[in-house]
Amino acid sequence: MTILAISGSLRAASTNTSLLRAAARLTPAGVTISLYDGLDDLPHFSPERDVDPAPESVSALRAQLRQADAVMICTPEYIHGMPGVLKNMLDWLASSGEFVYKPVSVISAGPSASGGSRAHALLLHTMDVLTAHLPEGTSLIVPSVKTRLNAAGEITDPVLAQELQAVIASLVNAVQRSSAKFESDQ
Repeated sequence: MTILAISGSLRAASTNTSLLRAAARLTPAGVTISLYDGLDDLPHFSPERDVDPAPESVSALRAQLRQADAVMICTPEYIHGMPGVLKNMLDWLASSGEFVYKPVSVISAGPSASGGSRAHALLLHTMDVLTAHLPEGTSLIVPSVKTRLNAAGEITDPVLAQELQAVIASLVNAVQRSSAKFESDQ
């Protein structure tokens, strides 16, 4: 099973990216979390640019999403919303349908006590509009994230490690349930 992880931050030292890397180390056997690294390569979205063939970076993203069994998005909060680069990526995916019924985990992490809760709410709403499957137990807000990771990006808070493992388990269960349903419908 493959989970595509997408960080909403472009910062090299992003705690959101570190959190996704840490999540990759917590996966059970048979599950791989791979980090998408092309967010900065996507052109600015405009409907007239969304043609066939799509720009190469957009086509590559769409292919990665189609191949993934599930998606995990972790976003910081910028000015009470999600970063523009993340929103731009989602705009590129609105017409092509890669998120339709795809199990998606939404995580926000920030240095404040709110943990990026406003960006989290906006991302949840956007994923709902894109018809993503948002399974129960796959949503997580991580407050005070900088105090819960060390300088190497490793989780130092056992509660956070348990929360991430629970999110991963819920996402894996959602994929397994949808696979079983698909097989029984055949």
